[in-house]
Amino acid sequence: MSITPGWTIYESPIGPLKLIAGPRGLTNIYFPGRAPQLPEGERRPLREAVAQLDGYFAGERQAFELDLDLRGNPLQTAVWRRLLEIPYGTTTTYGEVAGAVDESLYDPALEPYERARVVGAAIGRNPVPVVVACHRVIGADGSLTGYHGGLERKKLLLDLESGVVGERPPAYGSTDSQLALL
Repeated sequence: MSITPGWTIYESPIGPLKLIAGPRGLTNIYFPGRAPQLPEGERRPLREAVAQLDGYFAGERQAFELDLDLRGNPLQTAVWRRLLEIPYGTTTTYGEVAGAVDESLYDPALEPYERARVVGAAIGRNPVPVVVACHRVIGADGSLTGYHGGLERKKLLLDLESGVVGERPPAYGSTDSQLALL
């Protein structure tokens, strides 16, 4: 589905997200406090992206059908494509993602055991979190590790997908979301 170029603020259960789209698709989703200032004249509804995010947060959508304009180096884009393949409601590890990426994309001097760390850095640069589900990647020991939006948001997204919190996650920062972490 195509997206109209521009930007908007999407009021999500995990906080307000700034969505940015270019002529080729969604380019960025920013968590609060991380978004650049953009010209107010470029603000647009981005209806399709908002509708699909509404469906996701309502527990009615398990996959996004949005055009994405992901820009990064070949390793980063390969990692982000791999993230798109992780099924809704499941998790994988940084090591598993590293093992699924074409070996030729890694620096030849990099030891295989170091690849998970490089993949973690690429995941940390994911420009469209939630849609490109980097929250589904966890530590090898099953722990929640590294999430640009904060571990509380990562946990809320995983809980939403596993059905732990019902139809909608509690709002980010609410007492309910803090209790859900206990």
